[in-house]
Amino acid sequence: MIPLRDVIPSRTTPYITVTIIVLNAIAWLFELGLPRDVLPAFLQVYGVVPAYFSPPTLVTSMFLHGSWMHVIGNMWYLWIFGDNVEDRVGHGRFIVFYLICGMTAAFGQILMDPTSTLPTIGASGAIAGVMGAYFVLYPQSRVLTLIPLIIFWEIVELPAIFLLGFWFLMQLFSAGAIAVTSSSHGGGVAFAAHVSGFLCGVCGVFVFRKRREPDTWWA
Repeated sequence: MIPLRDVIPSRTTPYITVTIIVLNAIAWLFELGLPRDVLPAFLQVYGVVPAYFSPPTLVTSMFLHGSWMHVIGNMWYLWIFGDNVEDRVGHGRFIVFYLICGMTAAFGQILMDPTSTLPTIGASGAIAGVMGAYFVLYPQSRVLTLIPLIIFWEIVELPAIFLLGFWFLMQLFSAGAIAVTSSSHGGGVAFAAHVSGFLCGVCGVFVFRKRREPDTWWA
């Protein structure tokens, strides 16, 4: 299932969401410009490597990606869900909220495989936190979603609580499967980071959200 857009317009301009997307795009273009023999060493230094943990990488790793699909997919999800969450928590708070979710996600992956020497990179843990916040803040929202079927693709409106809940359960199941089979040493998707980031967003949004102003005024 591929979300296309939600039905709730943001009441403010999502400056921070756009800035984060631009910074990720710049970082990705920088990665593309690195020689192929330099890039692996670069990711080892600026990605989160559980076995050789360095605190600054909790932030730097959030702006690095491994492929075009990786960066485009992450930024697309951030664009769909980030503006509304930024609207509800405020621009300044959204920066802190986003970073905390990303760092919590990284710690979740470290706990899953503390001896790994592979770098963990990507904004998906922080974005999972944004999705968790959206799950709490907009349970009645609907998301226009592209569903690929065997022969054709169908576009339907799904309740956000269903779409995001299903996504979380898939990440949780995948993280559990990796934990049981101990198959994370070969690299792949950091499902534990997704689960940790989402849960951080679900819980943390209660601290960061602003008091909601009424949408309708009665005379």
